[in-house]
Amino acid sequence: MTKPRISFEFFPPQSIDASFRLWEAVQDLAPLGPNFVSVTYGAGGATRDKTLETAAAIQQNCGLKVMAHLTCVGASEAETLAAADAFAAAGITEILALRGDPAQGSRFQPHPGGFASSEALVAALARTGRFNIRVAAYPEPHPDAADDQADVTWLKRKIDAGATSAITQFFFDADAFFRFRDRCHAAGISAPIIPGILPIQSWEGAKRFAHRCGARVPLRLDEAFTTAIRDGREDLLALTQAVTLCDRLVRGGVDDLHFYTLNRPHLTRETVRALGIQPQVVLEKVA
Repeated sequence: MTKPRISFEFFPPQSIDASFRLWEAVQDLAPLGPNFVSVTYGAGGATRDKTLETAAAIQQNCGLKVMAHLTCVGASEAETLAAADAFAAAGITEILALRGDPAQGSRFQPHPGGFASSEALVAALARTGRFNIRVAAYPEPHPDAADDQADVTWLKRKIDAGATSAITQFFFDADAFFRFRDRCHAAGISAPIIPGILPIQSWEGAKRFAHRCGARVPLRLDEAFTTAIRDGREDLLALTQAVTLCDRLVRGGVDDLHFYTLNRPHLTRETVRALGIQPQVVLEKVA
């Protein structure tokens, strides 16, 4: 089996303890040779400065290619493009352009002077000629999507606006990804679509994430985790589920896998190693 290229997502720390956990996660996973790592942007644009600080620190200290998330939420067009300029000044030219999540419990409303959609943000970033732009994709319907095809239509519009590839929301069923990939190909989308993988650190937490983003929770998986938790085998089942899902995707022609680490590296590391990817280098401690 061909070994996939891998990438990892981290989120900016909100405390000193969280900073140490982030750097431990980066140090743990960097030796696996990721194609890139990404740093998230909080709901409502809440972590804008921390995203820049974290992304720049990882790129400068760890020798990793960093992709910064950038959203439309809560900022004018000028403020959003100024944030992009700050990334570029720090040497970060990979951007994941997103509409972004509003504050919890509210619906997305464009800033009066801001970008109305991720498509508009992609087009503006593309006009600068400074960035490699990736976007989000949804194998299962986004909560705001009218139907399955709406997510394909939006993805095509974002690719046509200047994005070079897409990273999906996480999912638990490989067939959901394959069906989505087929619909995208039928719509004329040829850009790479990278599956997003969520190693299950906590089944109850994973189900809450899934509910918020529209990912379907298979009944058989829920039943399996209920039994595994009762028997004290949740960690073993989580590893088995992640490896099985990744193996199925790779055997189905997937070349890249993007892991949502939640700044907790153990399960991601063990999953990647089970796919045949071994550490190559060791980072010195940075903090």
